[in-house]
Amino acid sequence: MSSHSFSLSAHPATATQGLPVRLDIVLDIDATLLIEPALELQLIADGQAVAQSDSGAGGAWAGWLPGGRWQYSATFAQAGRADQVLVRLHAGHGPQRSVVAEQLLPVDSQGEQWSSASWELQAGAGSPAVESLSWKRGHEDWFFRHFDHAAGVMGSYMLGDSPLLQGRILDVGCGDGISDLGLFLRHQPELLIGVDPFRGYERLLDVCAENHLPIKDLPPGLSFQDADGNHLPFADDSFDVVLSWGSVEHIAGGYKQTLNEIKRVLRPDGLLFIHPGLYYSNYGHHLGEFSSEPFFHLTMEEQALKKMVLDTPPSYIDRAGEFSTPEQYWQWYKELNPITVSEFEAELRALDFDFYRAAVRTEELIEYQPALQKYSIQDLATLELYLSCYNRKQARPQGYVQSTPTSE
Repeated sequence: MSSHSFSLSAHPATATQGLPVRLDIVLDIDATLLIEPALELQLIADGQAVAQSDSGAGGAWAGWLPGGRWQYSATFAQAGRADQVLVRLHAGHGPQRSVVAEQLLPVDSQGEQWSSASWELQAGAGSPAVESLSWKRGHEDWFFRHFDHAAGVMGSYMLGDSPLLQGRILDVGCGDGISDLGLFLRHQPELLIGVDPFRGYERLLDVCAENHLPIKDLPPGLSFQDADGNHLPFADDSFDVVLSWGSVEHIAGGYKQTLNEIKRVLRPDGLLFIHPGLYYSNYGHHLGEFSSEPFFHLTMEEQALKKMVLDTPPSYIDRAGEFSTPEQYWQWYKELNPITVSEFEAELRALDFDFYRAAVRTEELIEYQPALQKYSIQDLATLELYLSCYNRKQARPQGYVQSTPTSE
């Protein structure tokens, strides 16, 4: 086990029946960070466990904590009898979750029966405020949406914490790499490579430092490459899992070759997660920083839409310090692939992908205008599509020789 350490103080120092007692546990984390840390208390009297409490279930859940000092407080409305407390620190996600430190500490409590406990978590000296960590800031925060939310959606919600996530993973269109780092730290794969020709991942360590994640170097096994989805520089069947979050809609000239390349490098019965932007939805146009009017990209004439984008100062959302010009937004809009649910499903089925999980987000209500009458209800109503599927392909025959991948 690591050298994480605890100290405990009780308030009051001697607890008696009928009065509340608060146990303060100071935790010193001797690591860059811990994923999903939780403290477990076992209250012991005469060598027997008489009560148990867990910080996560008691109201002090933490998505992750950087190294440093942290104080957990467990308040019992009524104290029971105990002469020792076994403190265990659990950390990790899914199969990687384990007890990473434990310590037996003295306590003096002379009550009769322990009540349940309510928990609080506060930063100790030198540690960032709990409220400043991404999992506390929530969905308005770019880092949360990628490091915490997207990594969880891909790994747990859509891929079911598959054992394949401990193998070799490729992310096609990895962007700034924040989601890849979140996934890597939670699932600890053998290898995770993110590819993206725009190289936003070069800012990853700076973005982490700005968000109280003190990573000085990429973890061994996590790397990024300047490559595009149409020419993946990897051998056939190289990966157990391929990811693609919000990228295929941006591949100028179409994404069919990218799907073929994904199938090629993904091993037989490997898992694909893919989240394509849906062009006809209120999210799929990627111009939400210029207008909140529903379906404006479908109801405005193109010249009027272009003028609005180029002449309107965007209401920038948080993108971890990255800003683009209106001209870039317009270029990216014009390059978008008009993906629909039905066509995308058919394309994946034609490539012999078998669906494992599917999830959609939809509009609650569509207020029709004459310009919208020509569009499919499904296309307008489906905001987001998340898919995971198995790559059903025949194993290569004995003696098969693969042509060398090129980037041309």
